Amino acid sequence: MNASYSYFPVLVAYDSRVSCCYAATTTTSRTSHHRSIVSLSLSFSSSNLLFFQNPNFLTGNNTIFVTMQRFCSVSGISKNKAMVERLQHFGVITSSKVAEVMESVDRALFVPSGSAPYDDSPMAIGYNATISAPHMHATCLQLLEENLQPGMHALDVGSGTGYLTACFAMMVGPQGRAVGVEHIPELVSLAKENIQKSAAATLLKDGSLSVHVGDGREGWPEFAPYDVIHVGAAAPEIPQPLIDQLKPGGRMVIPVGNIFQDLKVVDKNSDGSISVRTETSVRYVPLTSREAQLRSY
Repeated sequence: MNASYSYFPVLVAYDSRVSCCYAATTTTSRTSHHRSIVSLSLSFSSSNLLFFQNPNFLTGNNTIFVTMQRFCSVSGISKNKAMVERLQHFGVITSSKVAEVMESVDRALFVPSGSAPYDDSPMAIGYNATISAPHMHATCLQLLEENLQPGMHALDVGSGTGYLTACFAMMVGPQGRAVGVEHIPELVSLAKENIQKSAAATLLKDGSLSVHVGDGREGWPEFAPYDVIHVGAAAPEIPQPLIDQLKPGGRMVIPVGNIFQDLKVVDKNSDGSISVRTETSVRYVPLTSREAQLRSY
């Protein structure tokens, strides 16, 4: 039995295994920045519907400001560099520095064995957590790029398998500090193993990159204040400890909301006040306690 769905204006997320079932019709309604809002007509079998019902595949990704081509799976692209070039081709990556960093940190080292690492899709990493799609990593890196200069400090809340923390470390370099905080100890151990295999291995060894077990809602005061704070899960509201640990002139990127979520860009002004704007609509797993996250796992 086939079902037909029209998603507008928000398509929450998709699993690469059903991307081949997208219908060929799209309608561009308006543009914002380099992205396009589209309404998509999707047709897929009832067996594929099971993947959409699985909450592990309905999380962690910006989906509304992209063209149909940007939604298509990048299956068959076997190299990390080719994945980055594809994101550049469709205007997701416009920064040469972000492209360089994403090329140097191989995504395949940070996703579960046997998965398709270069698909533009979120992936479950266990413990009711996900790694975001490459286009979301690229989006966040570009939003934060000016505050990821050599010598700066970056905090990655909900660091998962360590991918974005490694990218931050490569951008701030050995004179800077990249800190990952994750409340699942097994993921912290996995992140360290992954980073040790990556281009950021020397930064982990010299201590300028570190990953810690902790409640990310409380930040990581030891290395505060931070020029950058990235939050990889959706908070009902922006946690005050993260605002407190953001340096004046610093920037935070955080998804905010419950059922309906927006990616917020938070800039701290020189007088300590904050300015908040919405970048786009997203769908992430919730920023919650370890116990709540594991309750249904």
